Amino acid sequence: MVLKMESRRVVLGYEFEYDEDNSTYECRGEVCYDGEHDEVPDPALWKATNKLVDILAEKGIKAVADYSEKGWQEVVLSSEK
Repeated sequence: MVLKMESRRVVLGYEFEYDEDNSTYECRGEVCYDGEHDEVPDPALWKATNKLVDILAEKGIKAVADYSEKGWQEVVLSSEK
C-alpha cells in the first residue's frame, strides 16, 4: 500500500514541504553554531522536526529527524514496515 503524503505540513509554525523523490519532509531554518563553531540545528526548528516525526509515528509511519548544512532540517520517511 502506498501512502499519499501531504505536500506541506505546518508544525509549531514551521512549514515542511514534502519531497516525493526522496521521501522527505524538509524545512530551512536559521544557521546556528555551537561554541566550537560547528553548525548545529536551529533549536526551535529541531523541536518542530522531531514533533513531525512523532505525528507521523502516530499514523504508523516510521521516520527519523536529520539536519544538514545551511539550516536545512529533514524528516526522512523509512521504507521499513
